[in-house]
This record gives sequence, C-alpha cells and structure tokens, in this order.
Amino acid sequence: MSRVIVIGAGAGGLATAARLAVKGHAVQLFEASPHVGGKLATYRRDGFAFDTGPSLFTLPAVYRDLFMKTGRPLEEEVDLQEVEPAFGYHFADGTTATVPGVDPARCAMALHDAFGGDTGSQWRALMDRAGQMWRLTRRPFLQSPLAGWRTLLPLAKPADVRTIAPWSTLRGLGRSMLSDPRAVTLLDRYATYTGSDPRKAPAVLATVPYVEQEFGVWHLGGGLGTLADALHRRCIERGVDVRTSVDVTEVTTNQAGVTGVVADGAHHECDVVVSGIDAGVLYSDLLHDERAIKAARSIDRTDPSLAGFVLLLALRGRTPGLQHHNVWFPEDYDAEFDAIFGRAPRPVEDPAIYVCSPDDPQMRPDSDHESWFVLINAPRHDPAGGVDWTSPGLAEGYAQRILDLLAQRGVDVRDRVLWHEWRSPADLERTARAPGGSIYGTASNGPRAAFARPTNASPIPGLFLVGGSSHPGGGLPLVGMGAEITASLVGRG
Repeated sequence: MSRVIVIGAGAGGLATAARLAVKGHAVQLFEASPHVGGKLATYRRDGFAFDTGPSLFTLPAVYRDLFMKTGRPLEEEVDLQEVEPAFGYHFADGTTATVPGVDPARCAMALHDAFGGDTGSQWRALMDRAGQMWRLTRRPFLQSPLAGWRTLLPLAKPADVRTIAPWSTLRGLGRSMLSDPRAVTLLDRYATYTGSDPRKAPAVLATVPYVEQEFGVWHLGGGLGTLADALHRRCIERGVDVRTSVDVTEVTTNQAGVTGVVADGAHHECDVVVSGIDAGVLYSDLLHDERAIKAARSIDRTDPSLAGFVLLLALRGRTPGLQHHNVWFPEDYDAEFDAIFGRAPRPVEDPAIYVCSPDDPQMRPDSDHESWFVLINAPRHDPAGGVDWTSPGLAEGYAQRILDLLAQRGVDVRDRVLWHEWRSPADLERTARAPGGSIYGTASNGPRAAFARPTNASPIPGLFLVGGSSHPGGGLPLVGMGAEITASLVGRG
C-alpha cells in the first residue's frame, strides 16, 4: 500500500482520504486553513448560522455510498432532511412559482399553475429528455475517469447522440421545448450551478434540474457544514492524519513521478499526492515540472467560472411566503451573463438574487428571526483586466444595492437587519485559494468544456486531482463522484 498525502481538506479531499484509508493506504491530509471543509462551511454568529458555500444538498446516494463503505451510514452522522416545498421563483412580471422538492410530475404541475398554457406538459417532456440524458451519461462520464473523446464511445448510437444533443446549448434546448420565456429563464438558472452561461453551456446540463426533481432536495440540520464535520470524523476514525494550518507550497517530483510535498518549509516524502485544491493553482504554482506546463496552458485557455458576491443577513421577524430556497429574477437575465462573461466584466447592475433561509431551529436564535444567505452571481476578482473587488467602497456599496433591489422587488428587509456581513470574490480567492474567486474553477461554456476540465489522473505519475476544478466538476454530488474515481485510480496498475 502507498504513502499518500492529500492537499486540501475540502469535501473532495476529505472524501478521497477516507476512501483511501479504508483501503489500507497510509494517508496524511494537509489543510492550509485552521478548519476543514474548504468552501463547504457554515458560519455562526450570535445564534445565527449561514451555509456560506454549498446551500443545496442533492443526490445523497453519493455520500450514502461513501459513508457505508467507510463505516456507519450517512444518516447516523448528519441530520438529513427533505425540503418541501423547495423553491420559490419570483419573476419580473410579478409571477411566482412555488416548486416542490421532489417528483418531476408535481414540479411540472406547479409550473403549469404558475405560468399556464402548455408549460406543465412541456416541462414534463423536458424532464423526460433530461432523464434519458442522465441515464446515458451518468456511468460512462460522471462516474468514470475522463478519457478524452473516447469517453463518448458508449454513446455512439445515433439515437443517443440526438438525445444528448452535444451541438445544442442549454438555452437552445429550453427554447426548443418550452414556449413560455419564464420557463426558459428558470432552466437557464441551472447553468449557474456549474458557474456557466446558459447561452454557451451544453444542453446536457438539463440533467441538473432532473436530479433535483427526481431524487429530491435536501437540507442537513444545523447547516451543510455539518457534512464537513462528519467527513472529518470519518477520516480520523479511519486513521487519516489530518493536519490543519499547514500550507503546502510545492509538490516535488523526479522523472519517475511525485516524491512528496513541501509544507511549512519541510519536505514530506510520499508515494502518491492527491490534490484537492484548484487545478490551476496546482499546475501553475505548486509544480516545477515540464509535464505540468501543458495542463496549465490548457486551463488558461478555458473560461473561468463565474464568482459570487455573498451577503449574510441576520434578520428580526419572519418573511411571509419565504421558502427554503428563493430566487428573484431580473427583467433582463441576459444582461447578467453579459456583465460577467463579456469583454468588459462589471458587477451586475440588476442581478438575479438567490436567498437561502432554512426553517431550521439550529440556524437562528429563535422562531422570530431568520438567517439569510444571499448569493449574487458576479464577475471574478481581476484587478488587472476586470473588476477589482478590493476597490474602496465597491463591495460595501454593492451590498447596499442588493438590499435596495430586494426592496424594489417587494421584499424590503432593510429595517429588520440586526447585522450583515458581505464577502466578495476577492475574499473567496483569499480564503479558499480560488483564483479570482471563481466558484467552480472553469465554466462549462462550449461543447468541449467538459473535456478541457483537468482529469483525475495527472500527466505526472503518482499525482491525482479531486474537487470542483477537476473531473467531473463542481457541486457536492459531482465532487463526491470525483472522490470515488480518484480513490479507484490510486494504486491501479
């Protein structure tokens, strides 16, 4: 068995470490910050709690598999709760759609009730198509190592290719199957789950709402950060040597492959390195090996994912009609993607506003208060060629603008705010080592994007990748799948 060092205690690093330890490998995990979890975190202050990274838990089967194979079941480690109803969608024309947390048929009926016309039957047909996409791509693509275009060989049947429509965008698919522009806007939003532009993202991202509606929307009592705590405990139980506040500055190599890492000035020898940090940082900053140059250049040629501007609101009182997850759409959704992905990036003037406010007693001081996690899609931090989020007054002024926009959209909480905190893309870059504050590494913009994403097995023997910036992508389900792939590759051959 191998001596393994895992860099980064995000969800991917923790999950991979646990899987490798149970296989008998000697695993050390180095995390630069004082806490485990990476972006998977719950912030607590004065009795209020906010999920500051992932705020939506889907496809729990991925983590059920992980916990069963490394020890006790998931449900014995976290308080898994189904969210019902799940979403409140609010549109610029005053329409509101309240969508259930599970069952595509019920979700289609909710959209019919909100929009009328043929929306219900059209959405159901779209989800049937997305279900076929899911069944075709799940095992050969999402649960297997990326092997370039050879990954698509199991999908060589003409009917399968037509179903997946690799030439079509998510926006194009929506417009071809949905006649109501509000339903198209709702579908567009799912491109942002991968940090992408729906006008460029592939049609296969229709599987994202399908997974939500088919397998349910879930919450973890006390916040999704409790999953990081559970993963940490599982690693400790399996004998992983977890070290926090340890900064890895170099991955060392020789002609045969990796030899170890340099952390806090000391060299630590090992046979295998698993990197759970951003792939661009790994290849550009931590490696001094010619085999990493091509990989670094490939990442440089891709679109970085969108970033996020976060507002944490500690509120007095309760908001009528508020759901667990809420979105207020602008009148012109395209203007948001133009501002983020255009040639002159800028803060979005009239953005979609997402609010997560769990009705969870563990996440508020008492029943007469609310904890709001507010997320706005934003351009990345790029002082040289885009937005400098550290410019004096910019982030503070933008936070106030979001509160004013909520008031304009009929939800005025300004006189209920006990306190608030904001976090810009520059803060995410600093705290999570995410270049520019890009949430998912690279965007899924264009038909080749998935194949440009860094693979789990690097060009350097003994070096592997896991996490949202590598295959199969970001979000807790995909990161969990990536951990299983990476663990399966260590020691192979």
